[in-house]
Amino acid sequence: MLATLADQPDIVLVDFPHAGVLLPARLDVASVMFTHNVEAEIFERHAELAAGPMRRIWRSQAAKMRRFEGDTLRRFNQVIAVSARDAAALSQRYALADVAVIDTGVDLDFFAFRPPPQEPSSEIVFTGTMSWPANAEGIAWLMDEIWPLVVAARPDARAVIVGRGAPEALVTRAKSLNWRFTGFVDDIRPHVGGSQVYVIPLRVGSGTRIKAFEALAMGRPVVSTTIGIEGLDITDGLHFLAADTAEQFAGAILRLLGDAPLRDDLAHTARALVEEKFSWSHVARQFEGICLTTLARSRDRNGLHRWADVGEDGIRPTEEL
Repeated sequence: MLATLADQPDIVLVDFPHAGVLLPARLDVASVMFTHNVEAEIFERHAELAAGPMRRIWRSQAAKMRRFEGDTLRRFNQVIAVSARDAAALSQRYALADVAVIDTGVDLDFFAFRPPPQEPSSEIVFTGTMSWPANAEGIAWLMDEIWPLVVAARPDARAVIVGRGAPEALVTRAKSLNWRFTGFVDDIRPHVGGSQVYVIPLRVGSGTRIKAFEALAMGRPVVSTTIGIEGLDITDGLHFLAADTAEQFAGAILRLLGDAPLRDDLAHTARALVEEKFSWSHVARQFEGICLTTLARSRDRNGLHRWADVGEDGIRPTEEL
């Protein structure tokens, strides 16, 4: 890192606040932090759902993350968030003067449109790294509270959970259900394409969910919680179905399984939106513009900071050049 900085780059881009610890205490170049979440919010949401000693642990970790996240983001000339919602939250939490926004992008060629299967099917699918606590919690909620309501109306319903690292307890509990955990796969598209409904039962998280746009790009009808779709500029009933209780979620799944025209309408409307606003080329132009603007501002010497004084409260600016 020091050797790279010694080559005097025009701009330094850091991906995720956690990587900020790799930087030296002093930066004399234009700097951009691309943060994909409000990191402290993830811990806070875990605390809201936890009980007993785990709630105290999550709260303690949330407080530590708030300090770290705020101190880290304030180091940079420009912070980029993945949604207007996150930008407002970061600005308010950490008194950041300028947080730019970049949309979530998806590779439209790789995730090509595939209409929902027309043959009778009751398969739903979820994709995500199952060792991530937010995903594991959401799938446990789907299994324990939503699924009994689904199979009461559709005994043939089945679920496919795609992603590595599923907790053994979940895999064991699923043995008595019509569920399949795939583990790691090289390509999620065959699994998503073979399903009728894509589900995002997340109650913890922050940032935006690229998995949602991948499913929408493929033309897969989506049922999601508010948190699962948070920060994405899509409309309930037009591009996806929203559901925040077990009863609502099960009802939305059953509605889609039983209504082929609705599945088709959601699929085509969502794909058209993704093509218009969330292609990689569109997002790349946004990102380029933010970096060029930051670089131009830094060349006005009032926009470039020296950083020093690493203390218990983190690294803070000591002077402007």
